Amino acid sequence: MEEKNNICEEKIFTAFFKKNVKPLRNYILYKFGNEELAEDIVQEAFTKLWQNCKNIPIEKGKSYIYRVANNASLNVVSHQKVVLEYTKNNVNDERHNENPEFLYEQEEFKKKLIKAINTINETQRIAFLMHRIDGKKYAEIAEELNISVKAVEKRIHLALIQIKKEIVNFK
Repeated sequence: MEEKNNICEEKIFTAFFKKNVKPLRNYILYKFGNEELAEDIVQEAFTKLWQNCKNIPIEKGKSYIYRVANNASLNVVSHQKVVLEYTKNNVNDERHNENPEFLYEQEEFKKKLIKAINTINETQRIAFLMHRIDGKKYAEIAEELNISVKAVEKRIHLALIQIKKEIVNFK
């Protein structure tokens, strides 16, 4: 009977992977805002699951990959901040043909929008990005996050209010 629930079995692992890879990737993407990081972290999480498959029961597999992915992401965040700071301080010189005032306003708006999205709390940001970026319906988001549709509506509504406040104050 144990063999039926053995995640080390290739068919079971493949099915588990297919079911969980996209939700885990999106979770890490929305939480940390970096697509490449999300891809790398998800790959690392599933690799570790495969390496430790004999020690991880299938019913604990999902929580295991989320924990591994979250921990790995947190370890990378400080490096990511350094990279973002470097990028922010080194403006692309190829854009010198455009109106400097427009470029300045565009860069300031981008910074303000990113800052506004980063000011909303994590639960609101995840729901907001799942809706706006993935185009998921509230019911889909509610199911993935194990919350009610009303909770999703409230999170997205509060996120929009916060973002609008930040953007209005931009002028």
